[in-house]
Amino acid sequence: MSDQYRVAFVGFDADTDSQNAIERLAAKLGVSKQKVESFTQGKPLFGSTDKSKCLKQVKLLAIYGFQSKVLEVQTSVSQPNNAANERVFEALDYITSSLIRIEEKLEELEQRIDGQQKNDDDKEQDQWQSDDLFDELDLDTEPKPKSKKLLYTLLSILIVLLIVLGFSLAFPEMVQF
Repeated sequence: MSDQYRVAFVGFDADTDSQNAIERLAAKLGVSKQKVESFTQGKPLFGSTDKSKCLKQVKLLAIYGFQSKVLEVQTSVSQPNNAANERVFEALDYITSSLIRIEEKLEELEQRIDGQQKNDDDKEQDQWQSDDLFDELDLDTEPKPKSKKLLYTLLSILIVLLIVLGFSLAFPEMVQF
């Protein structure tokens, strides 16, 4: 990662009218006079960038009578972002591993249910075959549809977890880990 720099206001040249310089710079940059005035009071006019661009910005300001200097931007600002990103990745890893475990449990339950239904079907078929009365009847009924209550419950849990994750990404200051 390259170093980031920012241009800071030092003062006006001795032969420069401050109001005139502010108006001309605002017109050149296409910004409001208030933004240039706030630059003279210590607020940044340009975003942080590499050193060569900052030197070009200093030259531009010098043309309009501004004295400025290049300051290095503190890198400690990026450390909280790295920590926040690390927490997000840990949360995503936890959610992913939880979903995998839930999916495995769901498959296990489906196998158990399928095994029980096959046993029940075999028992019912044996009873139907021994009963001569029902052999004459043509009973083509559809099997009962499986209950999707467990699937919908797991799906709703997944949606809630994704919403919580979205809020934690959108508003990290509201979420405390």
